Amino acid sequence: MSEPLVERMRGFGTTIFAEMSALAASTGSINLGQGFPDTDGPPAMLAAAVAAIEGGGNQYPPGPGLPELRAAVADQREDRYGLGYDPETEVYVTVGATEGVAASVLALAGPGDEVVAFEPTYDSYAATVALAGAALRPVLLRPDAGRFTFDPAELRAAVTPRTRVLLVNSPHNPCGTVFTRDELAEIAAVCVEHDLTAVTDEVYEYLTYDGAEHVPLATFPGMRERTLTVSSVGKTFSVTGWKTGWVTGPAPLVRAVQTVKQFLTYATGGPWQRAAAYALREELPWVAELRAALERKRDRLLAGLEAAGFLAYRPQGTYFVQADIRPLGYTDGLELARALPGLAGVVAVPTQVFYQRPADGAHFVRFAFCKRDEVIDEAVARLAGLGRDRARA
Repeated sequence: MSEPLVERMRGFGTTIFAEMSALAASTGSINLGQGFPDTDGPPAMLAAAVAAIEGGGNQYPPGPGLPELRAAVADQREDRYGLGYDPETEVYVTVGATEGVAASVLALAGPGDEVVAFEPTYDSYAATVALAGAALRPVLLRPDAGRFTFDPAELRAAVTPRTRVLLVNSPHNPCGTVFTRDELAEIAAVCVEHDLTAVTDEVYEYLTYDGAEHVPLATFPGMRERTLTVSSVGKTFSVTGWKTGWVTGPAPLVRAVQTVKQFLTYATGGPWQRAAAYALREELPWVAELRAALERKRDRLLAGLEAAGFLAYRPQGTYFVQADIRPLGYTDGLELARALPGLAGVVAVPTQVFYQRPADGAHFVRFAFCKRDEVIDEAVARLAGLGRDRARA
C-alpha cells in the first residue's frame, strides 16, 4: 500500500508534546515539558461547569457559541483594551485557541499563498499552514539584552506579493517574549503597508510579569479592521482540558472563520462555555493571584536552572523558560531531551522542533513552571545532579 498521508503533511509526525509526556509517564520523570498546570482553576468556576451539566446544558449549543459567553468576551475586550466588538457578529467560539488559529489560517490562506510567523512557532502553526496548502515564511526571534526579539528589516524582507497573513503570538510560546509597543508598531506598519490580515494568538494575555504590558495588535491604527484575535479560557483559568476559545475581529473576517470552523467541529462544549462566561465576569481577581504565583514559580525555576549550569532566559510572559544547554556541554536539544529522563528524571521540550531549520534552535530546551512548588523544587534538585555529573565527566 502506498503512503496514505497526503504529501504536504508527511513532515509532521506525533507532536513533541505527546512524545515528551509519554516519555515522562513511561519513565516516572517529572514532566516540565508539556504546558499544563497540575492544579485546577477557581472552584466556583468548576462548580459552574458542574451546574451546567446537571442543569441539562449538554446538547449542541449554537454554532457561533452561547450568547452569554460571546457577550462576556465582548465586554472583556472593551473593559480591558478599549476594543469594541459586536457579540453577535464579531465574536466566535472555538474548540480552544488551536482551532481558532487553524480556522483563521484555513479561511485566509490557500495554495500559493504565504503566511509570515515569528519563529520558533508553536507547533500547530506550521502544520496548519501546510493543511492550507500555503507556505510558512519565518522571521527569527533571537536573544538580545536578555529577551527574544526580531529584526524589523527581516520582518519586512519576509513579506512578498504572495503573503496573505501575518501570524503573531504574544505573549510568545516558547520564548516568553511580550512584544513591546514599538515592536507591535513595526508589525502593524507592515500589515497596513502590505494590506495583510493579522492573526494574533493571545492565550497568555493575562500571564505577564515584571510589569510587562500585553497590548493587543488590534489596538494600533489601521489594525482593528484587519486583525483576528484568538484567546481562550484554558491558560487564563488553568483549565487547559476544556478546550474553549474564541476569535474576535471585524464581521467579514469572523464570517470567514465561521465558514471553515462550522465544518470542523460545528460547536464547542456548552457546559464549559457557561463556566467560561461566569469566569470572565467573576473570577479575574483569581487570575491576578495566579499571575503573582506564577511569577514566583518562574523565579524558583530560573534560580534552579542557573544553579544547574543552564543559561536561562527570564520570560516576560507565558509559563515557559527557554534554557541554553551549551554551558553544560550539550549542543543538541532533542538528543538531550530524550536522554534527560535517564540522566535526571526530568522531561523538557526541545525547542528545535519549533523551527523550519532545527539548527536555529538546537541549543535550546523549554521548561514549564506551571507546577506546584514542591514539584519544581524536586525537578531542579535532580537537574543540579546533571550539572555536577557533566562537570565530573
